[in-house]
Amino acid sequence: MSVVSIDARDSTPIHAQIERGLRAAIAAGRLRAGDQLPTVRQLAVELRVNANTVARVYAHLERDGVLETRRGVGSFISATPAHARPPAEHQRRLKAFVTRMLSDADAAGFTLDEVISEVDTRRS
Repeated sequence: MSVVSIDARDSTPIHAQIERGLRAAIAAGRLRAGDQLPTVRQLAVELRVNANTVARVYAHLERDGVLETRRGVGSFISATPAHARPPAEHQRRLKAFVTRMLSDADAAGFTLDEVISEVDTRRS
């Protein structure tokens, strides 16, 4: 079974679906610090997408500190928890997350008020 899946009917770009799926798997505990991810080629074949798409996602997650790549070994979930990162990095990542979320919401036709209402409902 794949660590992530994509939905061809979703208007969200494939790379964003893969990244969102990996981040969700980490948040849900399905992927933990130190877990090895499939190689770029393996995940690309499994998801039937271009390897460059997966490589782009892995590179972005590595820049964000979510993944660590060990040359000749593979890519692993970072052992550094998000809360241990410097506050400026945390703030940058939060802003990027909110930007992506609002962009996804806008593309899906949701208003800001609808998104906030749903977030409030889930927090209750």
